[in-house]
Amino acid sequence: MENIIKLNQKNLAEISTKITSPTYNRSEIKTGIVHVGIGGFHRSHEAFYTDLLLKDDTQKDWGICGVALLDFDTKIYNILKEQDGLYTLIIKELDGSLTKQIIGSMVEVLYAPESPIKVIEKMASSDVKIISLTITEGGYNYNEATGEFNFENPLIQHDLETPSAPKTIFGYLTQALKLRKENGLKGVTIQSCDNIQGNGHMTEKMLLSYVKVAEPTLVSWIDENVSFPNAMVDRITPATSALDIEKLKETSGIDDGWPVVCEPFKQWVIEDNFAAGRPAWETVGAQFVKDVVPYEKMKLSLLNAGHSVLGILGALYGYSTIDEAANDADISSFLRIYMGNEVTPTLGDLEGVNLKNYKFSLIQRFGNTYIKDQIERICSESSAKIPIFILPTVYNQLENNRIINHAAFIIAAFAIYSVGVNENGSQLMIKDAMEAVLTEKAILSRNNPAAFLEIESIFGQLKNSKTFLDAYTDAYQNIVKNGIEKSVKDINSTILNEI
Repeated sequence: MENIIKLNQKNLAEISTKITSPTYNRSEIKTGIVHVGIGGFHRSHEAFYTDLLLKDDTQKDWGICGVALLDFDTKIYNILKEQDGLYTLIIKELDGSLTKQIIGSMVEVLYAPESPIKVIEKMASSDVKIISLTITEGGYNYNEATGEFNFENPLIQHDLETPSAPKTIFGYLTQALKLRKENGLKGVTIQSCDNIQGNGHMTEKMLLSYVKVAEPTLVSWIDENVSFPNAMVDRITPATSALDIEKLKETSGIDDGWPVVCEPFKQWVIEDNFAAGRPAWETVGAQFVKDVVPYEKMKLSLLNAGHSVLGILGALYGYSTIDEAANDADISSFLRIYMGNEVTPTLGDLEGVNLKNYKFSLIQRFGNTYIKDQIERICSESSAKIPIFILPTVYNQLENNRIINHAAFIIAAFAIYSVGVNENGSQLMIKDAMEAVLTEKAILSRNNPAAFLEIESIFGQLKNSKTFLDAYTDAYQNIVKNGIEKSVKDINSTILNEI
């Protein structure tokens, strides 16, 4: 094996002789974006676009300060700190080849639990024009049944009582915006990059709910000075494995403690609503539009829902990665029928999008055998994902008296999955904030399938729809009686239309 070089700024010139590296002078880049949540997706997406942008000398004000918000982010913070914010992006092409490059757009890294004041002051810096977020669906702290902010969360209670040492994004944003107001600064854009329909609207609603209680005099300033653009984001980014890290050492001689792997496809559609200027991301492939809603609805209900379908069914089959599930003919056919018959009628016209081609490309992307996206990762926090990705399709179909058979089957499979054992008797790792409730209701469902639908924070009043309840109960009983594989074959045989 050739000499291994540790990834950091000091070694960047040498590393650049091995793989593509930043051509811009990172010391000249000013931080214009604070990004909270420095996991894989941000680093394969916004930071990637920004890295491309920084090659343009007129865009030097848009470096990123990455913030590790949570206690368990210690490891990624320490690695990125040691690497001066540098990391390797490994794109796994459909033919199995790897495209590797060093990303340099993260020019600062902060660890919020260690120094909350530093993070608040950075967010309140006059240079910072955008605060962007990837905090996952669950990070927005809302009750799915009511759609309202959850003030019962102990961390929110802590932030209200100890505002100078917050633990949640809402505590940090409130204190930073308060400081910006006190310092007489103009506005800032808060930009969500999470998979939530109307993610900008959701961020605004949840933040203002908190501010009205925590700092009521700040509300009018936020209304006048802060914008919350909606955005649709897309790039499959599986968790980095130890094998990925070793392979990078072997093939490129680079020691990177936490590289990022992703697929070649990427998409970013952004509402052009920025309070204090913005990067020219459109020059590197992003799309700015007046209305993001049709695009994000398409993505959430096809790609994200498709992931959940493959994850839940794949877990019950005994598969461990998404590509295995996607390349199973019966599961693939199930997904095609679901997308064609139940999702497509809810989408309406999408200007500039060939929906048939988009759905076909999804099947290809899911089946990429080189993107070993773990089913366990995709199924994590399903209680927060299903209401966003799948239930809007159910409600729309019910409202228009259209079929919901495959969607009902997915929810029945989720109930059986939530018991924590797959078809082969192997234990399933349930990673979910609602794990205890899911398990309790899933066990009760063995005698009364409808018990699972009683989790109002997930399903609202769906149990009161006789059409859905009947389809769900039939699917549940079929899976229990015949097993998941035969049940999937059976439901596929009843409906022939696919994509």
